[in-house]
Amino acid sequence: MTSWYSLKNEDEILTPAVLLYPERIKENIRRMIAVAGTPRRLRPHVKTHKIPQIVQMQINAGINKFKCATLAELQMVAIAGGKDILLSYPLVGPALNQFFSIIRRFPDTRFSVTIDNTSSCRDLEKLAAVNSLRIPVFIDIDNGMHRTGIAPGREAADLARYIQSSGHLQLAGIHVYDGHIRDADIEARRKSVEKQFKSVLDFLAFLENKGIRPEEMVCGGSPTFPVHALAENRTLSPGTTLLWDSRHDSSFSDEGFLPAAVLAARIVSKPMGKLLCLDLGHKAVASEMPHPRVKFFDIGKFNTENHSEEHIVISTENHSGFSIGQVIYALPVHICPTMALHEQVYVVEEGRVIDKWEVTARKRIY
Repeated sequence: MTSWYSLKNEDEILTPAVLLYPERIKENIRRMIAVAGTPRRLRPHVKTHKIPQIVQMQINAGINKFKCATLAELQMVAIAGGKDILLSYPLVGPALNQFFSIIRRFPDTRFSVTIDNTSSCRDLEKLAAVNSLRIPVFIDIDNGMHRTGIAPGREAADLARYIQSSGHLQLAGIHVYDGHIRDADIEARRKSVEKQFKSVLDFLAFLENKGIRPEEMVCGGSPTFPVHALAENRTLSPGTTLLWDSRHDSSFSDEGFLPAAVLAARIVSKPMGKLLCLDLGHKAVASEMPHPRVKFFDIGKFNTENHSEEHIVISTENHSGFSIGQVIYALPVHICPTMALHEQVYVVEEGRVIDKWEVTARKRIY
């Protein structure tokens, strides 16, 4: 029986490559909506795929809000038809001017940004005034990850009051990303989310007493997605759920999403002994993780002996069963940065490559 990931037309693809399976992506979108209860509660992150066709698939399913991390992603979503786009990354330096350059081109699209300090507010406010615009702003709350954000408390409340008093900024909501919560057990994950979110709820109650009511609360990522879904007033922001990868598949199997992005590589050499060399170097698969960085479908147990720019050398007891030129399929451990390494991907339906999609927003400069 042919495996779901195998190609009937392997001779038509150059390797290394990413293969995408739209029917599995559509099923993941369906499952995301089922967890959320309605597409209106979803604001999926586009950083995983960076592809307009996948944005359009979500729009067709009723999702109308999106989140992104770069200006290239922001522009890509706008071109693809997204009408409510949150840029969840600090805007500093020339990026501010580029942001306004983009939003002027799409007057019918609602663009918002995250903010965690008054200095950035003032910079954004000045350019909003110059452009005669009022920019929706989400206060970025740090409830434990300590990457960006402001701790929920009086300083954050002062920031909320500053935004409310501005004629060119609008307090659209708060943004809470808890990517540090990665408990494999769903019950342990739920307890971690609830414990760390208590400070956020206390902060919201404090704002309520001051007459400040943020419109939207954007919460979590893929690991905490099903936990935040239990609270009806939260907008959910998963991203990896669209394509999935081997790390999420092994750590968060309770979520039930399907791997929909596969790496295709070829054996280019059999140097000696039990070694196989594949064209799956650092330039083709994300390498920030410790080995193993991929999960091979058909090789079984292996050890990574060498990983360089263009090659990965592995050793396996099954080496004699493989031939030079043979296509090998694998799941990346981390799909998000892997996608950013590829200019285009192959689209697979019913076991055959039928199209190519550009990974439009992999670029930093649009």
